[in-house]
Amino acid sequence: MSERPTRYLIISASMGAGHDQVALELATRLRGGGAEAKVVDLLEVLPGPIGHGLRSGYAGMLRVAPWLYEGIYRAFFVPRDRLQPSTSPMVRLAARRLRPVISQYRPTAVLSTFHLAGQAVGRLRSRGALAVPGIVVITDAVAHALWLDPGNDLFVCVFPHVAAEARRRTGRPALAPGPIIDQRFMDPADRAAGCRALGLADGEDAAIISTGSWGVGDVVATARRLARLDGVRPTVLCGRNERLRSELSTVDGCVALGWRDDLPDLFAAAAVLIDNAGGATCIEAFAAGLPVVSYRPIPGHGRAGVQALDEAGLLTYARNEPALLAAVAQLRRGGPERDAQCERARAIFADDPAVAIESWLRDDTRAVAGTG
Repeated sequence: MSERPTRYLIISASMGAGHDQVALELATRLRGGGAEAKVVDLLEVLPGPIGHGLRSGYAGMLRVAPWLYEGIYRAFFVPRDRLQPSTSPMVRLAARRLRPVISQYRPTAVLSTFHLAGQAVGRLRSRGALAVPGIVVITDAVAHALWLDPGNDLFVCVFPHVAAEARRRTGRPALAPGPIIDQRFMDPADRAAGCRALGLADGEDAAIISTGSWGVGDVVATARRLARLDGVRPTVLCGRNERLRSELSTVDGCVALGWRDDLPDLFAAAAVLIDNAGGATCIEAFAAGLPVVSYRPIPGHGRAGVQALDEAGLLTYARNEPALLAAVAQLRRGGPERDAQCERARAIFADDPAVAIESWLRDDTRAVAGTG
């Protein structure tokens, strides 16, 4: 009788596109290695309107009340020595709803690409309700408290400093093989197609402004200011925010784009990325060799992540408009500063995270087949 193939249950959450992109790419790579993989959206597992409420509430705060999300981040996410609020009621609910999903699929391991999923899996694991390893894939540039449930067996991180923090605070093993992104960003792209899509004239440099899949952040003023720079064509990735795209149509010289599937080509044609979150789009730019300037990052994990990436020399954090203009002027053309930043950013792609996970499972004695 043949041995049952390795089966991975990957639990994501559609809070923006970043967590889902990591989950889907990870599943693709694991399947390419001969394993089975299933991706589940935690927000669809939660009962009734709760998942939708979490998603819409988060998006609404980022758009109209960023100060509120900053307060929530400081209260729940930033670790403190003194007593702080707990997310345990939501964790208990998520764990209860995930248990039958896990039991039905009978995975070899459960992977989480969203922090609430990692907490729920850690709870099941620590209480003996999950017989297979729980692995947390940390997608952020900082290891905030909600990522680090010590009930899990392994933490897989993008950056070495995040892995070091995860090991220190949980006592569990942590790896830093690098990011999980679409392979197209690592491969040669069609620069000519990107130039056509951006409508670039000879001598123009595209400054791409990222707003995430929801189109958040105060970018209209940024686009208007960059449009006044000689030879710079600001191009805003508005995600699925058609209202933002319409508003940007009033900015002379600005290109406003909706959701795009040709980002590798656009990045190949661009001179610099203006980012506001330090998330998936930023990592994709690192892979494509596009220098990154962060300006007016979104609150909470966005600002914390940007600060960490700036300290690591992977991007330039412009804290005011003069600093933004100076950074764009310096990085839009070739030179030692641009080359050094791009070289450091590319170096984070040390290994294939899917291969690292499979190697750990083969080598670790806790990685036993079974059911949840």
